[in-house]
Amino acid sequence: MKRKIFTLLLLLIAAVTIVTVVRSQSSKTVHKTATTVQKPINDTREQRHKEREQRRAERLAEYERFMDSIVLARNFKFLPSSVQQEPAGPTRLLTNPNYELSVWGSEVDVCLPYIKGVTPPYYFVLLNYTLPSVERYITEQTHEGWNVSFSSSLFSATEYNFSLDIYSSSGTATLTISSTWYPDVQYNGSIVSVN
Repeated sequence: MKRKIFTLLLLLIAAVTIVTVVRSQSSKTVHKTATTVQKPINDTREQRHKEREQRRAERLAEYERFMDSIVLARNFKFLPSSVQQEPAGPTRLLTNPNYELSVWGSEVDVCLPYIKGVTPPYYFVLLNYTLPSVERYITEQTHEGWNVSFSSSLFSATEYNFSLDIYSSSGTATLTISSTWYPDVQYNGSIVSVN
């Protein structure tokens, strides 16, 4: 009887050992399978990430080429969002959608608020002109985009110099209008194509 119990006990220990070994090996197989499945998912995710980066880079490069083309074709508008008298006047936000400086070939349309006055108090006037031609129109490429400059008397005795710094990567620009009689006025805004 003791021998039967001892044999049964040995068989039970052997069975438990076998079950433990089988479970251990099956969990390793499941882990290997999970790792194998996980690796292609990570590879796919990495591939999609690289494709998205490449598409974004292509879109950004295309936008810069577009900005360059409208500047060189003289077919763009500057839409101001703020104005400030230099060197340290208060910045005023501009929300009127009619304010713009448009370049159409040799013509320039100006519709901008301008700050006049030799001494305080300074006052706003509206520069609202269609200029069939301007003097000294120069387009120079810079490391960030373009500088477009020109001069006009705006049908008065004063000469106004316009200097537009265009940043091709962002589509933003800074316009500075200077004259001999008044402090410089600077506008920040964006560049769009003339439709």
